[in-house]
Amino acid sequence: MDVLGGSKSIAGASVNEQTAMRSTAVLSCVRVISETLASLPLNIYKSTKGSKDKVDNVIYELLHNAPNPYTTSFNFREVMQSNLLLYGNAYAEIDYDSNGNIVALWHIPAWRVQVYKARDGDLVYKITLEDGTEKTLQSYRVLHIAGLSYNGLMGFSPIQVARESIGLALATEEFGSRFFGQGTNVGGVVEHPSALGEKAYKNLKESLNETYAGLGNSHRLLLLEEGMKYSRSGIPPNDAQFIESRKFQIEEIARIFRVPLHMIGHLEHATFSNIEHQSIEFVVHTIRPYLVRWEQAIKMKLFKATKYYAEFNVEGLLRGDVKSRYDAYAVGRQWGWLSVNDIREKENMAKLPTDVGDKYLTPLNMTILGEPKGSFLNAKNTDEGGDDSDDGNGDTSLQNSRDGT
Repeated sequence: MDVLGGSKSIAGASVNEQTAMRSTAVLSCVRVISETLASLPLNIYKSTKGSKDKVDNVIYELLHNAPNPYTTSFNFREVMQSNLLLYGNAYAEIDYDSNGNIVALWHIPAWRVQVYKARDGDLVYKITLEDGTEKTLQSYRVLHIAGLSYNGLMGFSPIQVARESIGLALATEEFGSRFFGQGTNVGGVVEHPSALGEKAYKNLKESLNETYAGLGNSHRLLLLEEGMKYSRSGIPPNDAQFIESRKFQIEEIARIFRVPLHMIGHLEHATFSNIEHQSIEFVVHTIRPYLVRWEQAIKMKLFKATKYYAEFNVEGLLRGDVKSRYDAYAVGRQWGWLSVNDIREKENMAKLPTDVGDKYLTPLNMTILGEPKGSFLNAKNTDEGGDDSDDGNGDTSLQNSRDGT
């Protein structure tokens, strides 16, 4: 496929990954997905005996702050994700120092890469540089994020697969531009009762074009002289179902990228209730699969030790209104699976000292199945050096619970 020329759709439009971006629907879908992913917090964790600890290492600096001296993390992830959406693949060269440590990541435009499978089964990446020269990189030198694939190695381009739908959108837009640019409101035939000479015909044509042609002259009153008659021959946009066709193509493109219509400015059937639910579905069904692709590719190519891994934080995207969040936090706090610091972390607030913020409450009416009432709490207090007796101030388990508030 020629990057500049592209493939012709049946509608006559040239469609490739770059010309497709002329469609505002394609542009909006690519932007909303790429910018959303690029804006998410990306952390590095180390697995430690059933728990996880955040790690601030070189890989974290590259992914979270700047992958190289000339690119921010946001721009790097944005361009990588846009390549993934348009071409089905995203590539970055992994730069090592003399000691074998990763020091930088450099984005490689997807259209410059060809991937081959070597005889030993490893993938080889042949890259065409801007000056026309080529260089070859082994698999360990390339961070490759692949999209939906036929062979499990290379993703395919959604633009090429959906070429006809996108081509129709481009053709419809071009038709609309020409339709209005040529002055459709006065399009038709002007009849003169007598034959016109070449000069008279030229003067009449120039006069009509200058006075009535073009969008700026729409709806002007057409004045005819010398017994001339005007017969309309243009087709109104509604009769040609022009507007309906454009709406349908917007929906088609949103379906290709799995983006809710309200997120690309198509609000015809949007309500507050369904927008909220569609936004959550966007995170779960659109953004989340791409996050998994990123996380697994990072773990495979950037970490030698299996105990390290990358993880995006989508809490901010899934947060509802303030009341709903606080009600959920209250349930988690009261039933003992959230601490004060857990809640503060979700709200991007500074943690309290561990002796205050990391305590978990235990409800007084909870006990182990088959054990006497209160045995769970009494056993817990005994382990902590407490006393099962009532000191006159009420149940000691209640007092211990309150100490953590």
